[in-house]
Amino acid sequence: MTQSFTSLSFPRPTEASLADGFGAVADLLDRNDLEGALSRFDRERRSFESWAALVYLRFAQDTTSEKAKQDRDYADRLTPKATAHEVTLKKRFLSEQFHNATTAAVGPHVTALWTSDVTTFDPRIENALEEEARLTSEYTALLASARIEIEGHTVNLSGLAPWMEHPDRAIRHAAEQARWAFFAEHGKTLDTLFGRLVELRTDMARTLGFETYTPLGYRRLRRVDYNPEEVARFREEVVTHVTPLVASLLEQRREEMGWPTLHYWDESFVDPRGNPKPAGDYDLLIERAQTMFDRMSGDLGPFFKSMVSGGYVDLKNRDGKAGGGFCTAFPDVGMPFIFANFNGTHGDINVFTHEMGHAYQNWRSRDLPTIDELWPTMEAAEIDSMGLEFLTWPHMELMVEEGAADRFRRMHLIGSLSFLPYGVCVDHFQHEVYANPTMTAQERHETWRRLERHYMPWRDYGDLSYPAHGGRWQAQGHIYRNPFYYIDYTLALCCAMQLWLQSRRDEPAAMKAYEGLCAHGGSAPFTGLIAKAGLVSPFASGVLADVVKEAADFLENGPR
Repeated sequence: MTQSFTSLSFPRPTEASLADGFGAVADLLDRNDLEGALSRFDRERRSFESWAALVYLRFAQDTTSEKAKQDRDYADRLTPKATAHEVTLKKRFLSEQFHNATTAAVGPHVTALWTSDVTTFDPRIENALEEEARLTSEYTALLASARIEIEGHTVNLSGLAPWMEHPDRAIRHAAEQARWAFFAEHGKTLDTLFGRLVELRTDMARTLGFETYTPLGYRRLRRVDYNPEEVARFREEVVTHVTPLVASLLEQRREEMGWPTLHYWDESFVDPRGNPKPAGDYDLLIERAQTMFDRMSGDLGPFFKSMVSGGYVDLKNRDGKAGGGFCTAFPDVGMPFIFANFNGTHGDINVFTHEMGHAYQNWRSRDLPTIDELWPTMEAAEIDSMGLEFLTWPHMELMVEEGAADRFRRMHLIGSLSFLPYGVCVDHFQHEVYANPTMTAQERHETWRRLERHYMPWRDYGDLSYPAHGGRWQAQGHIYRNPFYYIDYTLALCCAMQLWLQSRRDEPAAMKAYEGLCAHGGSAPFTGLIAKAGLVSPFASGVLADVVKEAADFLENGPR
């Protein structure tokens, strides 16, 4: 029986309770009780993570709540203390005395993760970590505060989406004007916030012995099996194979619509008949989703039922709610939670199936032996989410308005292809920023615009002056909150589209590979997990060629 979300309550840790709990682990090591120490260490970490996940979720659910803000600030202050205890103990587990026995107990992958982790923290950066968390929360709250007038409605940034995809070109234009007016109004604040974050992160890196933040950023993301050079090669694979196809698709759209110029506000308008909408309201979508997952193989159906009945979903957009979507989890109860902002567009379906993929993976992995294995590293986790987006294709008649399933599938594929150049642009921008941390705000904007022209040469902002001068990146929260994370989506999409390719030939085999990938959780590094799933590494030369060829054929000739 799944414990209801509303009944969740985790002990509020204090500095003293953390010292006692992690101190007990040290005492067990002093007595050479490695098995007991590892068990207690895992238990202490699960307890803290469950509490922290609930605190940050509550803030995202209502960024205007003073109590939620206070709890978040408290968690921001306490998290570096917990990290300090964890790093100290990981160093002991990895010491010459315990290293071999630790590796035998937790496995070589977890040992590799810990070996990386211990290089990312020192008590000297505790205050900087707390300040980093405060600044990223300030960014989240600032964007959540947006109140935008459009067509007689007042909406937040998430709620603006229906107008940004409106069939009327003038309304799409007006929506983008309103959106970027907000960013222009707060541009100096956003520049200052990011400048301070770059300075903080660079100082932390140098304190820890790194020349720039980049290697520290990779280690914080627990990337133990690839490096920036391999990522750079993947970015060029996208430019070589994907950018030309996307440029061709956009030019085709311009000609079909009779537009003299395709502007930025036209890029998201994929279907001349209007982007397909969800089949109905929230309640209908939940009902249809249950039917969809029941029809798919394995245990997706029963799992989703437990999510809904237990209250582990929050999908409706509302004032004060943080934007975007994410999946979090509470390891003490073995249940994930899906957070999103439904706004009546096709994006609701994409976000829902995406976050459901994360949730399913975490649930399938819940019985793996260590907390480090409950989630894979970020790029591998995104295969689980993006993979489910594609694997639900055969059931889209349930989720979108009548007669629009084929149009939805076409739009999803075009959106996925179009995302790749943007995603690698975000990554390249961050590499340049952290390699040159003394850039001025203007230089950062100029860098973004230069990279946009390389990866997305079609982009024309027209009279949207703020993004036209390089401000588009400020709407991408990952750049502020999760440096270097964004490339994970593109690496994962490369793998998810391989699952799509397989599903077009043998759907049961693709589902079996997907379920196996989810069940493996974080038991291996990224490249190891994709090898187990029978997928080709994104770092292999020409990896995108077959996917792009199949996509081009599908878009030209339709499903066969």
